[in-house]
Amino acid sequence: MVAYENDELIPSSEFAKKFGSYLSQIKDHTVDKLAVLKNNRIEAVLVSKDEYEKMKDALAFQEYSELKKRIEDSLDELELIKAGKKKAYPIDTLWDEL
Repeated sequence: MVAYENDELIPSSEFAKKFGSYLSQIKDHTVDKLAVLKNNRIEAVLVSKDEYEKMKDALAFQEYSELKKRIEDSLDELELIKAGKKKAYPIDTLWDEL
């Protein structure tokens, strides 16, 4: 869960009225993020373009790392099957068991 400072929590009505001011705070790095509240609940978070791009890159790297690990595990399992140390089952057999 992300923690927010008091100056980072903005009611949506105030955010709409002072959008330019809040955008400047984000661009100038006066604040890292602004959470927009509606009915006292966070509905959106505004971050800088650079921060957003860093988050997207981090997510893409995480997804790539997880996929790479799954492929490596599958290749390791395939080697065990080829070496006769693990048994392979036809997909039809597995579906029948479900």
